[in-house]
Amino acid sequence: MVQLTKDANVRRLSLRAVISLHQYKREEKMANLVEATSQKQFEEFLTKAGKCLTVVHFHAAWAPQCGQMNEVMAELAKEHTGTTFLKLEAEAVPEVSEKYEISSVPTFLFFKAGEKVDRLDGAHAAELTKKVQRLAVNGSPAGAAEVPDLNERLKKLINAAPCMLFMKGSPQEPRCGFSRQIAGLLKEHNIQFSSFDILSDEEVRQGLKTFSNWPTFPQLYVNGDLVGGLDIVKELAASGELENTCPKAVSLEQRLKTVIKQSPVMLFMKGNKESAKCGFSRQILEILNGSGVDYGTFDILQDEEVRQGLKTYSNWPTYPQLYVKGELIGGLDIVKELKESGELVSVLKGES
Repeated sequence: MVQLTKDANVRRLSLRAVISLHQYKREEKMANLVEATSQKQFEEFLTKAGKCLTVVHFHAAWAPQCGQMNEVMAELAKEHTGTTFLKLEAEAVPEVSEKYEISSVPTFLFFKAGEKVDRLDGAHAAELTKKVQRLAVNGSPAGAAEVPDLNERLKKLINAAPCMLFMKGSPQEPRCGFSRQIAGLLKEHNIQFSSFDILSDEEVRQGLKTFSNWPTFPQLYVNGDLVGGLDIVKELAASGELENTCPKAVSLEQRLKTVIKQSPVMLFMKGNKESAKCGFSRQILEILNGSGVDYGTFDILQDEEVRQGLKTYSNWPTYPQLYVKGELIGGLDIVKELKESGELVSVLKGES
């Protein structure tokens, strides 16, 4: 009996050793997929990675798209063993999230030698894979083959609006004096324009200099053609030609009416269908997705003018806001009531 127990113990110990060995090998294989729970850990991982690429996923437990992107990260970690893939819960480490201006999840930041070199907002697996493949290799000879892809992307950005301003920061929060001045001039002359923050994308920032043969920022484009930087815009403003060069802005009321009617059912929310940026927006998305009725969304965090103007226009002070055929239905509470009463689908279809 004693011998049998002893043998059984040996077998148990052997089994544990085998399991531990498999766990060790699995952990060793995935040693480049880690999680930080404090600012200190985050900084230590960046320091340890050195010049190698570190991909940081700012996530939230309540967002299902974050879980999906964690699975994508795990697959990429197997393929790119020299890259560190770091998960960080955005709300649990607010000092890091605030430092890097993380306002939504999932968001990915890319670091080399402790410096941020790129950014990706949203659950875009293909784009994440592409960025990792590009950034993981230093001085890749395949770089020349990537230029056409970059050029196509730059063309799309330049033509994203009739008047496009590439600047540091946003018109609401410029990040340099030149950007502040040019945005101020365009607003002063009632010019309708969209903008792109070059600080959020190093690839665009560097690529646009070569693409347009213009080494500095800000850069202003009209109908896909480069107008110039701050000095040229100043000259156009002084000569009275700026209004003729750039499209004039429509009134806020006209703009709101147009945006509200972009789709028969329009939801004004924080984030979009793929990535809600607050709990109320996430809840209303779940209800609408369950209704089977198609709808459009507008991210109020991307446009302060619409965000503030719509409150006054509709006399409704909070978000999200749901509209059907241009008419305000209400916010989350009203949508919940409509769902509970069985009236939601008919209201969304404009039948009642």
